[in-house]
Amino acid sequence: MIHIVDYDAGNQTSVKRALDYLEIESIITPDAEVIRKADQLIFPGVGHAHSAMEVLQKRGLDEALREAFHRGTPILGICVGCQILLSGSDETDLPCLDLIDGTCHRFQPSDHALKVPHMGWNALTITREHAVLKNIPSGDEVYFVHSYYPAPSDDQAVFATCSYDVDFAAAIGYKNLFATQFHAEKSGPVGLQIIKNFTEWDGTTC
Repeated sequence: MIHIVDYDAGNQTSVKRALDYLEIESIITPDAEVIRKADQLIFPGVGHAHSAMEVLQKRGLDEALREAFHRGTPILGICVGCQILLSGSDETDLPCLDLIDGTCHRFQPSDHALKVPHMGWNALTITREHAVLKNIPSGDEVYFVHSYYPAPSDDQAVFATCSYDVDFAAAIGYKNLFATQFHAEKSGPVGLQIIKNFTEWDGTTC
């Protein structure tokens, strides 16, 4: 059973539809106690990091997610659910979850033809192998909608990059945690493969 974290961040239903398509049982829950005890978690999100952290803190989901991580629960973050896994973000003065050391930065394109947010399909460059990226070759395209991008302090936490004026981390991970800046649930067959790979991952090896 996959538990999808509900913190009013927008794309939980899309993630559940993707899991339903893959015939994988899942449930959306805002309950911190359920999150603490889940076997696998998907932590999606769209919108603003500040409001996301406010809701997480109000519901006790921030501590529940930290506890789940430290007990070894496999966790997949998506979009805002990727960004706020880091220590902080330029989008908020609140501390983020701090499960991966680093910060999120806003795009500041030097090419004025490039708009913010970065929106649409773009190609991945796989930089390190990971079980969640199994059968995903470099050059496959995935779907992005974001104005901020994750910047882990340790390059070893970066498993795929993408280019939009700068090369930025598109997939990051640490221990039993993996996260994508792109919307895996909206990325067609490539995204479905990533989600399927996650559901088969035990969180113990890359």
